Amino acid sequence: MTGQAQTVDRQSPALELSEVIKGVGMSSGAGFTARGFRERQFDGLMDPLIMVDHFVMTEPTFGPHPHAGLSAVSLLFEDSEGRFHNRDSLGNNLDLLPGDLYWLKAARGVVHDEKTRPGARTHGLQFFVNLPARHKNDEPAALHVPAARMPVLEGEGYRLRVVLGEFDGVLGARPPALPLNLVEGRLSAGTAIDHGLQPGLSAWLYAAAGGLTLSVGGLSRTLAEGESLALRNTSPQALSFSIQADLDAHVVLIEAEPLRECFVQKGPFVMSTLEDLARVNRDYAKGLMGELQ
Repeated sequence: MTGQAQTVDRQSPALELSEVIKGVGMSSGAGFTARGFRERQFDGLMDPLIMVDHFVMTEPTFGPHPHAGLSAVSLLFEDSEGRFHNRDSLGNNLDLLPGDLYWLKAARGVVHDEKTRPGARTHGLQFFVNLPARHKNDEPAALHVPAARMPVLEGEGYRLRVVLGEFDGVLGARPPALPLNLVEGRLSAGTAIDHGLQPGLSAWLYAAAGGLTLSVGGLSRTLAEGESLALRNTSPQALSFSIQADLDAHVVLIEAEPLRECFVQKGPFVMSTLEDLARVNRDYAKGLMGELQ
């Protein structure tokens, strides 16, 4: 298991709640900037998420690269501009449009490339979701969810997209790996939404813009722009919480059941043992993860 920071508040028997974590700034060349979060910052409460990067890309940056043992997910926010070219060794070759999502279940290994088309500005999240040991050697699979297929919840002071899974009874697309709920959207200053986190689930909450206050279990946490936290419901009932926008805010909420499995990571490979990690490195070197057409 990777190292973990001691950030959890365990005052309530129904709740584990991390401290507020500020994203770490990063850049690559002239065309990529991001705020990054890693699972070790959240004392295990981010599980099954391994990393999340909130990025802006204006030029091709990384080139073709492999993945194995995880799902690599790209969510484009609606204020993206232009097209984001996405291709992989499964034979998929398509342009993502503003608001779209692409979920790549790499499993035993794929080669992937995504880059802006000329003149585009891609704004969104890329995140890695761990796969349980029993699924790390599955056949790879992918899912493209166009923005037009995402249900929208809209009312006075809020507009939320159910990108994946379920949110308060509204169903979005189902990932090609384990269940995961993802909702994102806008809250006007002073607007609050209430939600119930189901038993056993972990949640990651992010203020992509503006400011938020989470109230849960008699506790509250305030998130400024670029800050996040994680929580877990350890009770047998749904855990109610409230998210209020202190400023006009862009909010992201991701929920999933934690795996609670040890793993080892080297860059884009996340496996259960060092032996498995060495094997997928050999597979990639031998070309067994396929080629981009």
